[in-house]
Parts: sequence; structure tokens; C-alpha cells
Amino acid sequence: MQGFVDEARLHAKGGDGGAGAVSFRREAHVSRGGPDGGDGGGGGSVWLTASRNLASLLAFKDHPYRRAGDGRHGAGGKRHGARGQDLDVEVPEGTVVMSLEGEPLADLMVEGDRFLVARGGHGGMGNARFLSNSRRAPSFAEQGEAGEERWLRLELKLMADAALIGLPNAGKSTLISRISAAKPKIAGYPFTTLEPHLGVVRIGSREDEHEIIVADIPGLVEGAADGRGLGQRFLRHVERARALVVLVDLAPERVEGPREQHRILTRELARYSSELAGLPQVVVGSRMDMASDAQEWPELQVSAVTGAGLQSFLYALAQVVEEAERRGPQKRSTVVTRPEPEGVRVTKTLGGVFVVSGRPAERAVALNDLTDQDALEHVQKRLRSIGVEAALSRAGARAGDLVRVGSVEMTFEPDAEP
Repeated sequence: MQGFVDEARLHAKGGDGGAGAVSFRREAHVSRGGPDGGDGGGGGSVWLTASRNLASLLAFKDHPYRRAGDGRHGAGGKRHGARGQDLDVEVPEGTVVMSLEGEPLADLMVEGDRFLVARGGHGGMGNARFLSNSRRAPSFAEQGEAGEERWLRLELKLMADAALIGLPNAGKSTLISRISAAKPKIAGYPFTTLEPHLGVVRIGSREDEHEIIVADIPGLVEGAADGRGLGQRFLRHVERARALVVLVDLAPERVEGPREQHRILTRELARYSSELAGLPQVVVGSRMDMASDAQEWPELQVSAVTGAGLQSFLYALAQVVEEAERRGPQKRSTVVTRPEPEGVRVTKTLGGVFVVSGRPAERAVALNDLTDQDALEHVQKRLRSIGVEAALSRAGARAGDLVRVGSVEMTFEPDAEP
């Protein structure tokens, strides 16, 4: 799996909304045409989509930025701007989406799972929207809203039926290269495998073939659950597995005996996650051709060099995986949805400025010309209707205090009439 990347950051930016238009109808023999400015189009949104065609997060390593299309501006004749194009960003199955603080937001496990990571901004309303009995010729329109923008963390957890674990240099890479088409790097020294590999193992005849995906997890060391030897980074790839293949080395030069190796591995799994420790196991001894004396344990023993014992091992593995499948499906995909904060919030800075935040308030002042008297009256009325004046009064604002809403600063006038 060349260039395997299982951790990445993503900067997602929704498209900005287009601005509404200020326009008046111009026709022959019509001296006073009414407002006909169209609305701006909304910005596109950024989505993450799980795909089985990707194997890692390599695409985000040097290019973490993704942005959806902007909405087009409105025009005269009540012509609305086109909506910005959504951006679908493909990620591998098994990708976990988190905030930078580590809060899980989505777990995209199955092909086609989608998660909205950055919403596009609303398009601004054209001046035709502001026509009323008291305002016959509105000369202002709304600006488009900026799209949502944020950084996220992506982590990949491999999707495999069985995870192959063992101490460093126990023969995992050699074994998976013999039972599948995977081609991991193999050498006679510890930590040859620096990244996980997936291998597809086919068992049985063509008429009754069973396919199993096996993940070769880099060698675990004592203390892996505490992060030693990049243990925590690799252990998370075991979480998706239905079963574990615990490989113990039978070679005489190994300091730890087979039972001691098994004890170390199962202890580290239990320390990392009690669920992992409870997964069904297939314990198999590797390099049986190098063992000086006959080993009674484990019962399954193989030699990846000579091929001895491989068929018995594969049939035992298939049986354990099939039983796990019958007990129930793997964990379902999850998406954490939280409603957007509604209303407005007021905070006071050290300099005494009252800052009003919240999308309704920020949209209320997003007009193209606040020097227009009609526009100012519209803003005051709208802010009052969504509760900004009441919220400022509760926060201690008095007449004459400076108030900031978005990029607009104004003087608080609680008794002003709309």
C-alpha cells in the first residue's frame, strides 16, 4: 500500500452566497418601474463521501484544502443567481471525522455514507424582496452570506474481517504474502512493516469460495497501548475486525516463548480496548520449519516458507469469521448531528463594546448600503424582531453604547422607532 496515510487534516470551506441585485424595471411608457432585483444564489456545500475505491488519506497529505463553488449574484428582471456547486470529497471506508479537539463527528464505514462538513452561505435577497406599502422603491439589497469554514481531523480505521497481530519480526508480512496477493516489504529485522497492509484471502473451491479481508498490522511491542512503538496509531486499525489472528513465533532464537508472546499481545489489546480483547481469536504458530523441538502449543502451526499447515489455518480462520458474521453485523456508520445554535448571543469586550453573534443577526445587517435611510430602518426593525434589542438590554447595554454585529458597528438606541 504505497504512500499509505491514515491521519490527515482537512480544511473545508463552503461556497459564499451571491449578492442580491438592486434593479428597477425599465420599460417603454413606464415612468416608474418597480424594483426587480433578483436574489443571489446560495453557496455550495462540502460533503465527505465514503468510497471503497480509496485505500488511504494520501490525497490530503499535501493538499488539505477543499472548497465548494460560490453562488452567482442576482440580476435585474428578477433573475436569480445560480447556486454554487456542491463538492463531494471521497474518503476511504472506515474514515472517522473529528474536530481538532478530538470530538467525533462522523464514522463513515460503508460505501456511499455522506457527512456535511461545511455548509454553503445563503444568497442575498434582491431589492424586489423589500417592496412594501410603505417602501415603494427600495434601493438596497442583501449581500451573500459567507460559507462555513473549519478545520477537521480525519483518521482511517481499516475495514477488515480479520486482523493479523504479532510481535515485531514474527513473520506476519511473510504469511500474508503467501495467503493473499498483498506484497508487503519483508526483511529479517524488527519493524519492517511500518504501515498496515490489506490482503484478500480466497478459501474453498470456485463454486463455494469464501473471501476474507485480512489486515497485516505492524508489530506490537510491550507497552503498545501506551503509545510505545506507535502502538496506539496501529491498534486502532484492529477495531473494525471481526476476529483476530494472533501470530506467535516458534523460532528458537525468539527470547519470548509462544505462550509469553500470546500473553503480551492479549494484554496490550485489553489495555487498549476491552472490546478488542473479547474478539474471537485464531492463535497460530509461525515458522514451524525452524522450531528445534516439536511444539504442542498452539494447535495450529504453519510455515510460510514451505506452505505446511496453511490450508488448515485458512479453514479455521474462515470458520471463525463466518461465526462472527452470523452473530451480528459490524458497527453501523454513525453521524453525530447537532442542531445549529438559534437566536442571538451577546458578549461584552474589555473595551466595553457589545458584540452580537448569531447567523440571524449577522444576516440582518448584511445589506449593500447601510447609508440608505430605508436600509437602516429595515435593519433596526429586523434586529428588534429577532430579539437583539432585548438581548442587549439583558446584557446591560445602555443608550449610546457601541454595538458590533458582524463587521458593522452602530450605536445602541433602544427607543428608536422602526
